[in-house]
Amino acid sequence: MPHVTATDGCRIYYEVISEGLPCVLIPGLGGESGFWRPLLPYLADTHSVILIDHRGAGQSDRPESGYSIPRIADDTFAVIDALGLDTVHLVGHSTGGIVAQTMALNAPERIASTVLSGTWARIDLRFRRMFESRIALLQHAGGAAYQKLTQALGYDAEWMESRVEALDAEVVAAETKLADPAIQLARLNMLLEHDVYDRLPDFACPALVLGAMDDALIPFHGSEQLAERIPNARLAQLSGGHFFPKSYPAPYAEAVLAFHREIAG
Repeated sequence: MPHVTATDGCRIYYEVISEGLPCVLIPGLGGESGFWRPLLPYLADTHSVILIDHRGAGQSDRPESGYSIPRIADDTFAVIDALGLDTVHLVGHSTGGIVAQTMALNAPERIASTVLSGTWARIDLRFRRMFESRIALLQHAGGAAYQKLTQALGYDAEWMESRVEALDAEVVAAETKLADPAIQLARLNMLLEHDVYDRLPDFACPALVLGAMDDALIPFHGSEQLAERIPNARLAQLSGGHFFPKSYPAPYAEAVLAFHREIAG
């Protein structure tokens, strides 16, 4: 399995799918590249899709410390460097969108474009209360309760009703996966420690902001605020709850592909 070793020794898993326009897909708080699997049939014909597991998730290492958005951004650049790529397109969802924002601001010459979906512009009181509550739930009620709330915030009702067995299996798996919640708690806390709102007017690359009107975790007005803050950003509305790239991949992929066609001229 391909890995790259970060500067602190953490091994980061990555995978390259197909050939074409180099595009890095950065997952959200769950951190696992498998989140993007439903999109691959739509992107693989034209894109070289680069999948990454965050540190602390998937097939990457799980160090006891060192969790931050800038650290994950650096890990992603380490993968890009290992592949010998000068510039890439980024697609980041939720936490991955904050990573993508950070990368585009820290190294604008290396980012050809960004798609920022289901993500936020700043840490406001609602955001802080939401994630402080999720932290408390994980600490005091355990992995199964935390997973149930994640599902309820993440998917629309119709999608959930059609996949009850799979969702139940996720809840059962969470009891083991989150039995020692220290890493997940560190990853939750890192979201409350990083805010690039004041830097967003310096955004230099083309940006597409995607949001879902029925997103209960990151409301659509957060996408509107983000698009207003980034110079010349495009804004598009989809649907399907917070995990809309996974639950409804076809319209999501078409939005990404149309954006890439547009900026290519």
